[in-house]
Amino acid sequence: MCVPCFFTISTSEVGIVETWGKYSRSVQPGLGFVMCPMESLVGRLSFRVQQLDVRVETKTLDNVFLTAVVSVQYQVLRENILEAFYALTNPAQQITAHVYDVMRSQLPTLELDAVFEAKDDLAAAVKEALSQTMEKYGYQILNALITDLDPDQRVKNAMNEINSSKRLKYAVAERAEGDKILQVKSAEAEAEAKYLSGVGVAKQRKAIVDGLRSSIVDFHDNIDGTSTKEVMDLLLLTQYFDMVQGVVSKYRLEDMTIE
Repeated sequence: MCVPCFFTISTSEVGIVETWGKYSRSVQPGLGFVMCPMESLVGRLSFRVQQLDVRVETKTLDNVFLTAVVSVQYQVLRENILEAFYALTNPAQQITAHVYDVMRSQLPTLELDAVFEAKDDLAAAVKEALSQTMEKYGYQILNALITDLDPDQRVKNAMNEINSSKRLKYAVAERAEGDKILQVKSAEAEAEAKYLSGVGVAKQRKAIVDGLRSSIVDFHDNIDGTSTKEVMDLLLLTQYFDMVQGVVSKYRLEDMTIE
């Protein structure tokens, strides 16, 4: 005698019902029942997106050991629930095996720097290989992402030292360029100062010459019978006396200071 046995199926799930051990029907979300003991609910499948993180350790072309983390997002195909339930016992294990196969065949052909540049290409290769294999088992591969590339610690230390050396070299070059600019500007300023000083001296000398010329002309015009040479001698003598007076005054001041 068969009696109804009730159960519930959650949203985004499907129930698998067998009759005497053979698949008979699927049950949609909500309240369901089976006729016990003839029928039985043998399992449930979730249509939610699932994610599997696979860690792969391998070696690059330049003999650097590297650990890559590949995140695979997959989902059961609604039209292939029989294959998804009966074909594979452990879909995660199947996905992991294919990720290992792709990564361990691709990474040894690339040097370490090229691996970081080829992350998108490697992820696309993983997704393509998984899609071709898993679709026949009732699973759709939505995405494959390489979320981490972790070289050996010694390699990371060496890479950091290289980057530090490059940055230090750049800083030294920039500092040298700055010193060069300062020296050029200082030389330009010194040249400009000397030029202006020369202009000032030239103007001063011109003013002195103009003053002497004016004095000679005035003296010659006001006093008859004097020659230009006599006037020049007189002016030179006057300047000589002024110089002597200045020297004497200076030494007297110094003597007073010493006393």
